[in-house]
Amino acid sequence: MSKLYFRYGAMNSGKSTHLMQVAYNYEERGMKVLILKPETDKKGFDKLVSRLGVERKADFIIKETDNIYELVNDLHENKSKINCILVDEIQFFTTKQVDELFEIAVTLNIPVICYGLRTDFKMNGFEGSTRLLLLAHSIEEMKTICTCGKKAIFNARKINGKYVFSGEQIAIDNMDNVEYQSLCGECYFKYKQQEQ
Repeated sequence: MSKLYFRYGAMNSGKSTHLMQVAYNYEERGMKVLILKPETDKKGFDKLVSRLGVERKADFIIKETDNIYELVNDLHENKSKINCILVDEIQFFTTKQVDELFEIAVTLNIPVICYGLRTDFKMNGFEGSTRLLLLAHSIEEMKTICTCGKKAIFNARKINGKYVFSGEQIAIDNMDNVEYQSLCGECYFKYKQQEQ
C-alpha cells in the first residue's frame, strides 16, 4: 500500500521547490509523475512557481468540484501508469478531495505527496490542510526562519506593506498588493499588537 504524505511549512520554506525536485528525481529514473494544482491559486496560472525562479507546468488545474479519484483512476485504467502524484497548495483543496487523494494512495497504490500551508494568516486551519492532518500517513514540517532568526511557524499577511490580521482567508501572494511574511510566534504577536 502506498501512502499519503503531507509536507507543510510557512511561506518561504521551499515547498514548491521541493515538489519540483521530487518530480525531477522520479522523471530522471524514467517514472511518470502527475502534478496537481488548485484553480484557487492564481499565482503562475497553470504553472507552479518557486520563489527561486523555478517554474513547472501543472498537469491538471483542479476545480473545487473536480473528483480527483475519477481523474486519476481514468488515467490509470487507460494504461497511463502513474508512479507518484504531487500536489501543490493542498490547503485550497476540499475535504472530499483530500479523502479522494487518500483513497488513491490506498486503493490504486500510488504515493501522493501534498505540499501546502497548515494555517492561514489568522492562525486558522485551511480545509484541505486540516483534513490532511487527520488522514496523512506521514506528516513532515518544512522549516524556514523568521526575520528575527527564530523558526517561523506563522504566515502574516501584508497589504501595501502593512500587516493585517483580519479579512478573507484566501488572498494570493503577489496579487492585489498582498504579500506574506513568515514569522515566529513572538514576532507574529508583536506585529499584531502594534496593528491593534
